[in-house]
Amino acid sequence: MAEELQLEGAAVSRKRPHSPLQFQSSPPPNNVPNNDDRTSKDYYFDSYAHHAIHEEMLKDEVRTRTYQSAILDNPHLFKDKIVLDVGCGTAVLAMFAIQAGAKHCYAVDCSSIIDQARLIVEKNGFSDSITLIQGKIEEIELPVESVNILVSEWMGYFLLYESMLDTVIFARDKWLVKDGIIFPDKAIMYISALEDSAVKRDRIDFWNDVYGFDMTPIKDVALCEPVVDVVDAKAIVTDAVPIIDLDILTCTKEDASFTSDFVLRANRNDFINGFCAYFECAFTQVHKPLGFSTSPFCRYTHWKQTILYIEDAITICEGEKVSGRISCKPNKKNRRDLDIALNVTFQGSRSQVDKKVNFRLR
Repeated sequence: MAEELQLEGAAVSRKRPHSPLQFQSSPPPNNVPNNDDRTSKDYYFDSYAHHAIHEEMLKDEVRTRTYQSAILDNPHLFKDKIVLDVGCGTAVLAMFAIQAGAKHCYAVDCSSIIDQARLIVEKNGFSDSITLIQGKIEEIELPVESVNILVSEWMGYFLLYESMLDTVIFARDKWLVKDGIIFPDKAIMYISALEDSAVKRDRIDFWNDVYGFDMTPIKDVALCEPVVDVVDAKAIVTDAVPIIDLDILTCTKEDASFTSDFVLRANRNDFINGFCAYFECAFTQVHKPLGFSTSPFCRYTHWKQTILYIEDAITICEGEKVSGRISCKPNKKNRRDLDIALNVTFQGSRSQVDKKVNFRLR
């Protein structure tokens, strides 16, 4: 996809600060879950109520300007159309849609950021053309039977983290007209191998000797958690291959659970400490297709890259190939988390590996 498209291109904590002080002892209202009743979805939506996470996303110019260009450069698609913004946040995409000539936009978000979005829309003079609705897409009703265009920034770390794709698919199937438009409509995730010994030492091997103490039980946990961080392009030692290719116009929520075999070819003599995953998204229903990439070789985005470390390094020579199989599915207890299984097989001239690692991205 990178060859066909014009590609435009520190995570903050997603937990809200919690005060140990309690100023009110009365029970919560009936419609507000208490701490014992709260689910992962409640905490997920709470995290998006804080302005810092929206600041980070808006300052991601690769992300925001690609959406802006895709919308504003295609007024012929938006003129007099009805638009649905799924997970609208600050309503920036909804406002782009109206600027492009949309007749009306319904902007939906479950978090309380919708209160600030409503004020933002009013301050910018869009109150008559943007209707903001607070609630879960799966539970709300729109005042119209259908929409012409669906816009959403649904992608998470490792593309699928937080499972918002399910919500986009639900909205598509319920409201999008036949031959309707989705922004973006394509997404592909890739995997490559990397040499990252210095960072691995700092993050993983650190637990071998902590002020003279053996803390390897934590190392075992750390190895099972993918790391979301910026990968230096120089650390990539192989080519990259796609592991999932999604057409948002036709995919189902079951497609987000996948298994993919891959073969990576080393481009130099080096070591492999782990595997790097990144994704690309494309807007192909527009006049001139465009998109963006979260590759280590492209400009920084707030999604960074996702690293899957392995315990023992692989010694690989230029031209040798490492094979693997990667599987991904939502966690049974919390569908917004991901269970990732990685099998690696290598028969090289200087090392041999046959290893399976189970990860959980949370």
